[in-house]
Amino acid sequence: MSDRTFRTFSRMMLGRYLIRCRVSHQVRRHYSFLPDDVKSLRAVVNPDVSKIRNIGIMAHIDAGKTTTTERMLYYSGYTRALGDVDDGDTVTDFMAQERERGITIQSAAVTFDWRSHRINLIDTPGHVDFTLEVERALRVLDGAVAVFDASAGVEAQTLTVWRQAEKHHIPCVCFLNKMDKPAANLSFSIESIRQKLKANPVLLQIPVGSGRSFTGVVDLLTNQKLIWKQRSIGDDGRMFENKPLDHSDEPELLQEVNEARAALIEQVADLDDEFADLLLTDFSDNFDAVPSIKLQEAVRRVTLARKGVPVLCGSSLKNKGVQPLLDAIVAYLPAPSERHNDLVRWYKDDLCALAFKVLHDKQRGPLVFLRIYSGTLKAQTAVHNINRNSIERMSRLLVPFADQHVEIPSMTAGNIALTVGLKQTVTGDTIVSSKASAAAAARRAHNDNSTGKKHGEHATVVLSGVEVPDPVFFCTIEPPTMAKQADLENALNNLQREDPSLKVRVDPDSGQTVLCGMGELHIEIIHDRIRREYGIETHLGPLQVAYRETVLHEASTTDTLDRTVGERRHVVTVELAVGPVDTSSTTASCDLAFTMEVEGQLSKELKDAVENGVHSSYLQGPLLGYPLQGVTTLIQNVYMEPGTSPAMVSACVSRCMLKALRLAGGQVLEPVMSLEMTVSEEHLSSVLGDLAQRRGTVSDIQSRHDHKLLLATVPLAEMMGYSTILRTITSGNATFSLALDTYEAMNSQDQNILLKRMSGLL
Repeated sequence: MSDRTFRTFSRMMLGRYLIRCRVSHQVRRHYSFLPDDVKSLRAVVNPDVSKIRNIGIMAHIDAGKTTTTERMLYYSGYTRALGDVDDGDTVTDFMAQERERGITIQSAAVTFDWRSHRINLIDTPGHVDFTLEVERALRVLDGAVAVFDASAGVEAQTLTVWRQAEKHHIPCVCFLNKMDKPAANLSFSIESIRQKLKANPVLLQIPVGSGRSFTGVVDLLTNQKLIWKQRSIGDDGRMFENKPLDHSDEPELLQEVNEARAALIEQVADLDDEFADLLLTDFSDNFDAVPSIKLQEAVRRVTLARKGVPVLCGSSLKNKGVQPLLDAIVAYLPAPSERHNDLVRWYKDDLCALAFKVLHDKQRGPLVFLRIYSGTLKAQTAVHNINRNSIERMSRLLVPFADQHVEIPSMTAGNIALTVGLKQTVTGDTIVSSKASAAAAARRAHNDNSTGKKHGEHATVVLSGVEVPDPVFFCTIEPPTMAKQADLENALNNLQREDPSLKVRVDPDSGQTVLCGMGELHIEIIHDRIRREYGIETHLGPLQVAYRETVLHEASTTDTLDRTVGERRHVVTVELAVGPVDTSSTTASCDLAFTMEVEGQLSKELKDAVENGVHSSYLQGPLLGYPLQGVTTLIQNVYMEPGTSPAMVSACVSRCMLKALRLAGGQVLEPVMSLEMTVSEEHLSSVLGDLAQRRGTVSDIQSRHDHKLLLATVPLAEMMGYSTILRTITSGNATFSLALDTYEAMNSQDQNILLKRMSGLL
């Protein structure tokens, strides 16, 4: 190569390098690392599996989840400024609706490093209408941080998300936030965790100061005092004092720390046999001399075994106590390899991943979040979707950071990835490398004497999906003109794919499109998103309640269908009986049974036809056309002449079912909500009077500091627009949350009023 050619080549390479540097500098403009914390791309993207923590932040509304997440991102060096929910500039609440309302609506994933560990964190909503967002996040996470308002302790939604975490056997760490509030109470919060969550709180920190004088915490494991001194108004809390406790500290604090540490050692020894043996053999003379590292290891074992939950405290808004929380996440919550998943071992080193969330991007199309359980995910490769039985090509692979994404070539097991190009995949689908790897996993499962799901003639090993709750509210939605109908259908299809708790159906009688959702706020947000993201000014009909129907008595009937279609005559006679299941169980499903005689004489095809006829009848009750619940059907006789088609059998069964259901007497069941309300004592009587008019039943009234905690059950139909009315009654000094409790039978008077209203007579 000549000198001239070499110089030209060198200039080209230098130019490309400078361009690349400039581009990478622009990409990292918002989320830069600290100058002294430069990480290699490989270390950030594919760390060792033992250094990964997949965690979620869960809590009641306004406990401080998003603020805590913001502080974590700032202290780990991924944001330049502290975001604030009130200012609408947080990283994880990036939707316009979230920033306007100051609430989290969608769970958002962010990835950052802390002390050479990779943390994949999902910030989840606290509102009951978005419970599914929490459910599907917890399905793929290994650990969780439960955030509590230290002045309120365990609240309604805290209880719900805690049950969800227990269902998925997720180890948790508790963070008592808002310790700077005047009403913050450590012992009250600890007791509420013990009583309401039935958990075993393991207190690891004691607050220094209380209320506005809260300045820091004492770490009971190391006896270190961590103090955040606010030097100026803009102090970000990054710097704090870390010094051992000594005799110069207040005697009350020293005594409290000594008692709390002794209680901690005793509690951990009760929960962990290995630690108890260590104490009795090596430290029997002085339990307090046990090394902090041994105590930390024991707390980790207790946490992973879900025998206890570590409790830390701080104030995220005041930038105090977040760094120790990050240390606790790394120290006590499990790595992906420490979570046992029997199904994944059958895939060995082959790819196995679960799709748990879908977003739609105007430029990139559908973005699918995957949790990788085994193998390696690579961009520009074809993958097999077991649930859809389809092969899809994944074009790009991204690391999620709220609404910003960094493209990478591959991702290893234990991580959460964002994929571009999966057009058919929805929430709950299992993604593998190929059909062959799925078949190989099925063979291994079969050899282990385990049963996979049946799929055709072959057993396939699929990850369990996400349970979607039934909607309780519905209303009609119409486009401004018929020209926009196709656009609206496309928008609703995309939103349904993103949010499985949203159901869309077309009313068979009126032809209107009906939205079914989890609550008023849920439907309001969907309506707003259609307007903003898809530019369609839709009209919503009045909100309606999703009633159910059941029957009161047993009834038997016979029906004959005799019809000639073309050259063929179809004759079917069906005899069946319907009746209520257990009336005390209002959530009972509908059953179907055959007499022994009928079971023996029907072929599989005809049996399927009978079942189709019965199940289609269960979808529309005899009174108002709502789905049936708690009804059992017994098929007593099916007679048919040769040549009768299965479709005619289904039609005859449906007709006979309708006749029997009318004879059995219909009963409307209405959804009853459990209501939890915090209200001041001066407004309590007016709130109770209003609830009595709404057919509410008060179950308990508890005292919480200067307020009353009201627990009640109220029919959903009576709670339309309740937030506005409550604000008026209490001058804006009350908060409430609603969750579906059960379905209860309406009394005859209320049922008659409802029937008249639905038929247009009222």
